[in-house]
Amino acid sequence: MVFQKMYHMIMDVLSKAQRRRNMQAIKASGTGIEKTLRKALSKEGFRYRLNAKNVLGKPDFAFVREKVAVFCDSEFWHGKDWKKEKRRIGTNKKYWHNKIENNIRRDKEVSQGLKKEGWKVIRFWGKAITKNTDKCVLKVEKALAVRRKKLKR
Repeated sequence: MVFQKMYHMIMDVLSKAQRRRNMQAIKASGTGIEKTLRKALSKEGFRYRLNAKNVLGKPDFAFVREKVAVFCDSEFWHGKDWKKEKRRIGTNKKYWHNKIENNIRRDKEVSQGLKKEGWKVIRFWGKAITKNTDKCVLKVEKALAVRRKKLKR
């Protein structure tokens, strides 16, 4: 078992062609976690813009009037528990460490930039969306309620 774990850290189990095909199939938008949250938000009657190009960072869901931006971050691409998880990458370490660390840095910059512009930023990890969709919807609903209350004043 230990040998097997070590082997996977050193060698990729897919050929270069298979890995390339796998990586090309990964979407930037319209992912499974986004679809799950979109379906739940729509079911509750929420209106939003998907990947709004005119909003910094093109949030997955933008509630423009209320200035609430929602991002659906996958654990791998956005570096959840990165200090621990980065040891798991076995091939092309320099590339992947750089790639994911840049993603983490960009996420922080986007969040800070949006906050400076008066936006409420909500970020969900993929597993939180799939396991607790209702809680995610409730968090968005609460943020919108607070923002709508402020707009009425």
